[in-house]
Amino acid sequence: MGLKFSIPYQIPFYETDITHQVKLPHLLAFSLQVSAMQSESLGNADDAVFDQYGLVWIVTDYAIEIDRLPRYNEKVTITTEAISYNKIFCYRNFYITDEAGQQIMLFKTTFALMDYETRKVAEVPDELVAPYEAEKTKKLLRGPRYKVLENPVDTLYRVRYFDLDMNGHVNNSKYLEWMLDVFDLNFLTKYTPAHIDLKYVKEIHHGSEIYSGYEFDQESLSSQHQICVDGNIHAHAIIQWKEIGDE
Repeated sequence: MGLKFSIPYQIPFYETDITHQVKLPHLLAFSLQVSAMQSESLGNADDAVFDQYGLVWIVTDYAIEIDRLPRYNEKVTITTEAISYNKIFCYRNFYITDEAGQQIMLFKTTFALMDYETRKVAEVPDELVAPYEAEKTKKLLRGPRYKVLENPVDTLYRVRYFDLDMNGHVNNSKYLEWMLDVFDLNFLTKYTPAHIDLKYVKEIHHGSEIYSGYEFDQESLSSQHQICVDGNIHAHAIIQWKEIGDE
């Protein structure tokens, strides 16, 4: 296991929804900032990695486990830990704990390094990840098999300037927002995600028209999602739902 890095965080008003729970895409984005803070403390800030290697970090996969979502004004601790890495991928966990020290969420995250010029995945330099003290392994962690949806319910979105991150592509938390936003108010005030598997396939750029499609199975309370541009899939997800209050 690698070095851990923790910060306290109090859920602000503007990051909660009408159920008084945190908006999951916001917490996901902030958690990534915590890993950036650890990197900066180790002399591996994003701009330093870019200047030395011409590389930028990207997220390729999430496996998100949710016992419950933090609520407005709740104080939590976000801890991140670089678990292991191989030739191409780096695996990092984020643990969200409440004031009693109870873990309420876990984000298992797969990172890769992308060459900024070629937009292709690059090999992980050992010296770059050495400060995190993560184990080097040949093991590849694989997510679920995602299917192409045959009869999805599609919602159209257009990529705006403020959807982009500093790398010039759509911020990864935005994909999850598009996937959750397809459900109506009644559903989202009754159900909350219990587990999410999310895979990023391709970048999405400014001005693109995207279709957020989903199929929902009421019996299992599960949904399958895809984000498409020009008929090509750019992201997949599988979400297992539970009723709010069943935590």
